[in-house]
Amino acid sequence: MRKINSFIISAGLIIIASIGMTACSKKTETTSDGIEYTYIKEGNEATKNGEFVVYHFTAQTGSDSVFMSSYDQPTPPYLVYNDSTEKINGMDEIFLGLKRGDSIVINSTADKIFMGGTPPFLEADEQIQISIGVVDVLAEEVFQDYYNDLAEAYQKKQEEHAAVQLQEDIKILENYIAENNLNASKTESGLFYVIEEEGNGAEVEQGNTVAVNYTGYVLDGSVFDTSIESVARESNTYMEGRPYEPIEFQVGMQQVIAGWDEGLQYMKNGSKGKLLIPSTMAYGDRQVSDVIKANSVLIFDIEVTDVK
Repeated sequence: MRKINSFIISAGLIIIASIGMTACSKKTETTSDGIEYTYIKEGNEATKNGEFVVYHFTAQTGSDSVFMSSYDQPTPPYLVYNDSTEKINGMDEIFLGLKRGDSIVINSTADKIFMGGTPPFLEADEQIQISIGVVDVLAEEVFQDYYNDLAEAYQKKQEEHAAVQLQEDIKILENYIAENNLNASKTESGLFYVIEEEGNGAEVEQGNTVAVNYTGYVLDGSVFDTSIESVARESNTYMEGRPYEPIEFQVGMQQVIAGWDEGLQYMKNGSKGKLLIPSTMAYGDRQVSDVIKANSVLIFDIEVTDVK
């Protein structure tokens, strides 16, 4: 079994919970290394060996700015209780003491909470508050079904959201195509593509290794990436030391976004064109850069330079 502190580092970067409960008790305790924590509500049933403690958490700075939250994740974090697990520091003591019904607030410095591995956006002596609420304590035989149900519900919710978002993206792309007088074809998936120059080489098929020159941008024309040095310099995206050359990858193997995997299969060696990609076939609701925000539709100018 993993030591509890290694779990806290990995899962702890996804935990924080705004508890919002009426205080039933205000008992304050201090760990052996000086971390202070207060019970907003305290459970009275001790956790048994082998039980799964499922919890939510939020973490915020002294200025009340939340920087981590388990509510952003598909499922809440958990730990498996074992009374023989080594307690290396105060955070271990707190997590290993969690019981059904517990709601606690931890106040300490970032250095103590993160066990010397303070994130770069925090100062070691910065005051941090972590709120933890135990969702449930489950026996092993019911835990897997519980988590499977959560995962299925999350997947269904994501699929429903993606279906709605796709229709919105299609309308956005249709307007863009009309405004820019593009001769675009639409696929069943919602992808649009434009063939500007028909290649005379081999058709791109799933499993082929291709070499592609590209420039990617969003609807307002802001470039976020390119394999062409002159374009990178013109768009102020040039990175010193980066090789500017066609990228190679295997088509249909999820080595690139879904819009590329599908769109390139409408092209041949030597083809030039555009891929107009709905967010659901790109990065979805994730913000991956200052330019690519959540639910961004993406456009790529593409040139297939080799097909193997």
